[in-house]
Order: sequence, then C-alpha cells, then structure tokens
Amino acid sequence: MLTHEMALIARDDLLLPGGRIEIRVVEPGQLAVIAEVLKGDYRLAFAMEREQQVIPCYPLATECDIIDFNLLDDDSLGLVLEGRQRVKVLSAAQRRDGAWIARTLASNNWQHEPIEGEFELISQALAQFYEVNPELFGLYVHLHLDDATWVSQRWLEVLPLYNKDKQLLLSQPDCHKTMDFVLELIKSHAT
Repeated sequence: MLTHEMALIARDDLLLPGGRIEIRVVEPGQLAVIAEVLKGDYRLAFAMEREQQVIPCYPLATECDIIDFNLLDDDSLGLVLEGRQRVKVLSAAQRRDGAWIARTLASNNWQHEPIEGEFELISQALAQFYEVNPELFGLYVHLHLDDATWVSQRWLEVLPLYNKDKQLLLSQPDCHKTMDFVLELIKSHAT
C-alpha cells in the first residue's frame, strides 16, 4: 500500500479524472504550496470541501496537474487544473502558512465504457450544456461524448448536488449508478 504526500486544495467544487476546472488562488500559503508543486516537491490533490471536520475535505479526491496558469486582474493566481487519478485522503495536516498537506492512497479510476442505447441522451444533453456554458466548454480541447465514464464524471462535476450525495455516487465501482441517476434526472425534466 503505497501512499503519497500531496498538496491539498479543498473547494466546494468537484474535479474528476479527465475533467478540467479553473480556480483562483489568493491565500499566501496556497500560493507557496502551488510554487512547491510546480517545482516538483509535491503532487497536487483537489477535493470537495467539508466543513467542521479534522480533515478539510471528503475522503475521495483527485490527483491533478496544473495545465495552465496566469496572473489575474486582482493580482491573484488563476490555475487550470486537469484531473488525472482518483485518490483517497487518509489524513491531512495544516502547515503554519495555512496550506494543507495530505497523505493519499491511489484509488481505481472508473474504466472507460462506450455510451449505448438510451444513455446517448445523457451525452447529447452534456453537449448542449457545454454550448450554453462556453466558459466550461473552452477548458476542453476534446469532448469524449462517446465515453460513458467521461460523460458521467462531467455531469457529477456540474450538477448542483450536495457534496455528500456526489461522494455516494463516486464511491461506486463504476459509472453505472451515475448514468442511471443523470438519465432519470433528464427524463424527469423533459416531461
């Protein structure tokens, strides 16, 4: 069981393997730990925030890469992160500067599966969602709308669900329950 120390960013957002998110970093401690990530001192984990806990996030997180960054108008740092590997946060400690360092264990990513039958509706709806949300669409070079895992993970990232409910779906061994949930949601709003 090989564990890794990772810099941890906890937000009220979800990032999964293959997904991309743009975040803003302003706290000095987080800026310092991002510099350490860029130097190769740490890997980076992104997790959903969980308040009033010893660890500031839910246990399921995603190891990610910084694929772009820029200085924003307010002198904060804008980062584009891309999810790579699911990880489980085993423990975390806060440094004096406020940044969090987590002990993580790699978890299995959901396997890629083709979208078939009635589930193609989910893929079509995601394509439409990106058309009306160009700021999200612009983060991607390619949309993998034929991959059930990719599509279901993008839906989990954007659906307005409680974080604990997203964690329940993420704890499943594959994307099937998420696909069923999203399909039922779309069907219920179509009638």
